[in-house]
Amino acid sequence: MHEQNVAIIKGLIAVAWADGVFADEEKQALDGLLAAFGATDAEADELRSYAATPRKMEDIPLPELSADDRRMLLSHAVLLTYVDGEQAEKEKAFLGALSKHLRIPDDEAKGIEDASEARAKKYLKLLD
Repeated sequence: MHEQNVAIIKGLIAVAWADGVFADEEKQALDGLLAAFGATDAEADELRSYAATPRKMEDIPLPELSADDRRMLLSHAVLLTYVDGEQAEKEKAFLGALSKHLRIPDDEAKGIEDASEARAKKYLKLLD
């Protein structure tokens, strides 16, 4: 698996822990991403072990993320905050801080967040 994808997944693990709980739905999303990114069994096990410990924004390996990777991380992060059916206030606040941490300009971050939120809500309606 490419190191950029590992860095994105590590960032998403920090997002999953933003509300203090790494929920089962978030674990399932992690497994889906590991499959989508083509993780080997060893890589998947290593990242699941990494995810077992609460992670913070400071754990995101920024130097391994290009500008495009950072935007992809933010977009995936928004989707992840809805995976359990609702976006917690702590998660919403985390996203605001995340966009600054990723050095994405405010207006661009808002556009990414709005589009990703609309997509997440659309998919949630399909599950009803």
